[in-house]
Amino acid sequence: MSTTTAPPIRIANCSGFFGDRLAAAREMVTGGPIDALTGDWLAELTMLILSRIAAKRPGAGYARTFVTQMEEVMGTCLDRGIKVVSNAGGLNPSGCADAVAEVADRLGLNPSIAYVDGDDLTDRLGDLIAAGNDFAHLDTGQPLGDLADRIVTANAYIGCWGIVEALNQGADIVITGRATDAAVVAGPAAWHHGWTRDDWDALAGAIVAGHVIECGGQATGGNYSFFTEIADMTYPGFPWAEVAADGSSVIGKHASTGGEVSVGTVTSQLLYEIQSERYLNPDVVSRFDTIELTQIGRDRVRIGGVRGEPAPPTLKVAMNYQGGYRNQISIGLTGLDIAEKAELIERQFWHACPYSPDDYETVVRKFLPTHKADPGTNEEAVAVYKIIVKDPDERKVGRAFSNAGTEIGLCSIPGMFGTGGGPGPGQPFGVYWPALVDAEQVPMNVVVDGRRTVVDSTPPDLSAESVEAATPERIEPPGAPTQAVPLGTLYGTRSGDKGPNANLGVFARSAEAYWWLSDFLTVERLAELMPEAAEHRVDRYDLPNIWSLNFIFHGLLEEGVAASTRQDPQAKALGEYLRAKVVEIPVALLP
Repeated sequence: MSTTTAPPIRIANCSGFFGDRLAAAREMVTGGPIDALTGDWLAELTMLILSRIAAKRPGAGYARTFVTQMEEVMGTCLDRGIKVVSNAGGLNPSGCADAVAEVADRLGLNPSIAYVDGDDLTDRLGDLIAAGNDFAHLDTGQPLGDLADRIVTANAYIGCWGIVEALNQGADIVITGRATDAAVVAGPAAWHHGWTRDDWDALAGAIVAGHVIECGGQATGGNYSFFTEIADMTYPGFPWAEVAADGSSVIGKHASTGGEVSVGTVTSQLLYEIQSERYLNPDVVSRFDTIELTQIGRDRVRIGGVRGEPAPPTLKVAMNYQGGYRNQISIGLTGLDIAEKAELIERQFWHACPYSPDDYETVVRKFLPTHKADPGTNEEAVAVYKIIVKDPDERKVGRAFSNAGTEIGLCSIPGMFGTGGGPGPGQPFGVYWPALVDAEQVPMNVVVDGRRTVVDSTPPDLSAESVEAATPERIEPPGAPTQAVPLGTLYGTRSGDKGPNANLGVFARSAEAYWWLSDFLTVERLAELMPEAAEHRVDRYDLPNIWSLNFIFHGLLEEGVAASTRQDPQAKALGEYLRAKVVEIPVALLP
């Protein structure tokens, strides 16, 4: 284990996704002191989007918005010694580095620009399969098999040590491929403090800090259940993490910016897109059941106590393949006889369509009634009926399908109208396929000013003992009397996508409220409250140290975000839906 006396490093975020606030880089660089500027551009869906961009424009495949940001702040970063680390390289880190170098030349600047790749396994799939890796789906166990021929992206999640090597070689700007969201924060922290690969606790703390700030404004009040309590949410500032030598951190934001950094906003973000108490990363397993949060001042939250375990010997691989084409009709059903109207639409549509439901690979029907008697407005009286089809044959889901919906327009239900886009061709969609690969098979290539260095992805010291987390003392929640109120009166949530699955985190803001929630919100109770929980396998994980529960809904998003037929394909609103459910809560707990 290494020891260091270096002061904390302040690492700022300027992007939580491909398309985030363009001005954020400039705001973070000019709004206050920072030592490093980082950003996350890559979601599972983003890799598929970048592949489509690259197919149309050879040499693309990276986030052009990052290049635009660098044009705004590169000079200031060089003047102030601010390191820049980003995974905006996407499918083409070298191309992104070249684009940034062109901007530097135009500005008369001479930064040392590095890129890290090796994560892209697309062209290596055949050899890896021949060597014995079947790339079994993490949820179903199905081997990849013949689907390997349809794969358009296959990227291993790489860790922070390629970034550290680039910074050790003097790089000012480091651009990676599919480095994990938190690795772009852990990299500068590990470099600054001189950590070694087996500094498990320090690395775990940095990964937690990275997870908190990786989604930009979500750490400063964005997507926060109790947003009405925040004074100014018009334009939230982006967050930074000040990471100390022991891996503890302080989460904050620049002065005079909107939003809020509180135990609540940090807890909410901690619950975003996680699974169990063991948060697996290529560099370390961070134990979320050891996190300690403390509000140490206005817009300042300290994260401490985080313990780490050895990194897993395998890396997650995110693959996408072309699933075919999809199309839908969406019809408004107004007023009376809603079920009968839906039935008539179904019957007439398939009579008009040249194909039957059995001719399609997938047919999904969505009946969304309003359940409003005596509606107050025309809009309140409208239910929706959707027919969604998917198939590899573009002809079957194209005009032949959509024209059938148009054809019945004047001979069907009273008040018929469409509620979403007009007739059109089928749209391509991708299918997400998560798998594992041995870390030793994915070395990272670090290129700094044209010099290439290979960095091993294999973690050391896999024999270290696992962490035993202490369970906080239980506080008996109050009993009767109770009052029927929305669950969200007292509890916040955060939900999101995990491949084909969805996570739903629920957090309390007092120990008493948590222990009541722990007893009340069982998987069985969740199934009573939400049909989604009754229709899918659900796992529950307890995080009493941060007064939270996390639920995983298996298969809720079908084959992943790009293929999901849900109205909310990334499950972003699943938590807010739960908060609206009315339950009996002890009066003593209510505000």
